Amino acid sequence: MKITQIRNATLIIEVTDKYILLDPMLAKKSALPRLRYYKNQQRNPLVELPNAFHQLENKIEYALITHCQKGHFDHLDLAGERWLRKNKVTTFCTKHDSLYLNKKGINIEVLKEKCSPFFNGTIEQVTAKHTTGWLTPFMEHGVGYFIKLEDEPTIYLMGDTILTDEIREFIKQNQPNYIVAPTGKAQLDIGAPLLLSEKDIIELASLSTGIIIANHMEALDHCRINRTGLNTLLSQHNLLTRFIIPNDGETLVLNE
Repeated sequence: MKITQIRNATLIIEVTDKYILLDPMLAKKSALPRLRYYKNQQRNPLVELPNAFHQLENKIEYALITHCQKGHFDHLDLAGERWLRKNKVTTFCTKHDSLYLNKKGINIEVLKEKCSPFFNGTIEQVTAKHTTGWLTPFMEHGVGYFIKLEDEPTIYLMGDTILTDEIREFIKQNQPNYIVAPTGKAQLDIGAPLLLSEKDIIELASLSTGIIIANHMEALDHCRINRTGLNTLLSQHNLLTRFIIPNDGETLVLNE
């Protein structure tokens, strides 16, 4: 299995001869609105798509969406919608998102509520929680996905979430070989963090026996932890060997 980090939550999973695009945000740099306004003039995304996407895009036949409603353009923007339609990409999604995506003219494959067949294995939905406090009802919480394929390492794509008791228990019970974690600590001008906090990141490492792949960094204006900051945090807690912090466009080979 290979993982290519594209930008923010967007990545490509390569397994055997299949290429699966996760949460496509494909807009050009600065084409999307700001998510923070106080002392911020930058529009999103903050960076262009890396060349790696253009090198692989003709191979992509499948996509996977964790959540996409309530204005979550960072997981599916208009450019991503157009690309999925144009290329007739089979797009796996939850029942919750199926009607929304169907109206967009996207070729969807609805996953079962909990666990579904997925190529030569299974894909299991893990409930995500995007924040705490008064912002909670305004957010689209979505899911993460736990993928188990024959002769491949297991991988848990957390999606947009903070660390919850359900996720803690899931990790303890399943111990994925790899966890793709939203380590950017996204936060609006007001309200609690929308993704893993520094405390959550450290606790995640204590719960998991696998390798944690960090993403959701340096592509959106509301992400408060960058790669340098994460590297410093992990170094302070002697956790650098437990994490991989890929650059945009970097491909990782995942072994069991």
